Amino acid sequence: MTVKLGIDLGGTKTEVLVLDSDQRPLYRERFATPAQDYEAILSSIVTQVRRAQSSFGVDISVGIGIPGALSPRSGKLRNSNTQCLNGRELLRDIEYRLQREVRIENDANCFALSEAQGGAGRGYRVVFGVIIGTGTGGGLVVDGKLLNGPHAITGEWGHNPLPWWRAEDGAPACYCGKQACIETYLSGPGLARNYRLRAGHSLSSAEIVAAAASGDESCRQMLECYYDQMARSLAQLINIVDPDAIVLGGGMSNIDAIYPAVAARLGDYVFSDFVATPLLKATRGDSSGVFGAALLWE
Repeated sequence: MTVKLGIDLGGTKTEVLVLDSDQRPLYRERFATPAQDYEAILSSIVTQVRRAQSSFGVDISVGIGIPGALSPRSGKLRNSNTQCLNGRELLRDIEYRLQREVRIENDANCFALSEAQGGAGRGYRVVFGVIIGTGTGGGLVVDGKLLNGPHAITGEWGHNPLPWWRAEDGAPACYCGKQACIETYLSGPGLARNYRLRAGHSLSSAEIVAAAASGDESCRQMLECYYDQMARSLAQLINIVDPDAIVLGGGMSNIDAIYPAVAARLGDYVFSDFVATPLLKATRGDSSGVFGAALLWE
C-alpha cells in the first residue's frame, strides 16, 4: 500500500493528513501551531511523522505546506507570516531530524495542486489556484504538475500592484515594503482596513459582508469596489497566463456573490472579445492545502 503524509503548517493551526493511493483520507488530525517557537514546530512535525509511520507500518512519503517559501539560493525560508520560520533552513532541519527526504512547498502551491488534481480544477489542463484569506497567494498547475520557477515565486500575484489603479483605490502600504499590492485590497484584513478608511469606523470583513446583505449601503458599495478590484486583478492574470480555470480558496472565497459579480466584470479588462475562464470555488475547503502537501510526491 502506498501511503502519503501531508502536513499543512499554518500560522494558528497545523493539520496532518494521511492519504492512500486513491487520495482517500486514512488519518487526520489538527492541533495548534506553536507559532512562536521554532524548535517546538520541528518537534511537532517529527512527532506526527513518526506516529503515522508507526500506525501504518509501511514507508510513507512526507510533504509539508508552509507559509512563505524556501529560497532556491540559500535554502532559508522567507516571506512567512510565522515569523520564527524566517531565515531558517527548515527543510534541512526536518530532514536531519527524520533522516529521510521530505518535500516542502508554499501553502498556496499546495492548495493549487490539490484543487487541480482532485478538487474543483480537476479535468482542466492549466489551473491557477488563488488563496484570498489573511493574505493573498496563488499557485499554477499545468497538466497536474506544479509550475515553479528559479526564484520559487510562481503564482505570487498578491505582491504585484493593483492593475488599472484609480485614485479612489488608495495606496495602502504592504508588509513587503511596497504600496498598493493586490493583497492589501483583496485579503480579509485588506478589505476591513480599506472600509475603515472610507467609513471612519471598523468592521471585520465578515461583518462587512453581513451588513451588505442586510441592506447597509456603505458596506454594499465597499463590496462593489472589492469585486471590481478582484476583477481587475484576475483579468491581469488571465491576460498573462490565460488559464483554463481559476479556483478560489481561503476565507474570502466563501462569499458566494464573488463568483457572479467578478465574472460579470472580467470582460471590461480581459484583452479578448470574450471571457470563458470559469471562477470555481474550492471543493476541499480549508483542508485543500494539506491534501496538496500529501500530493507533492505524485
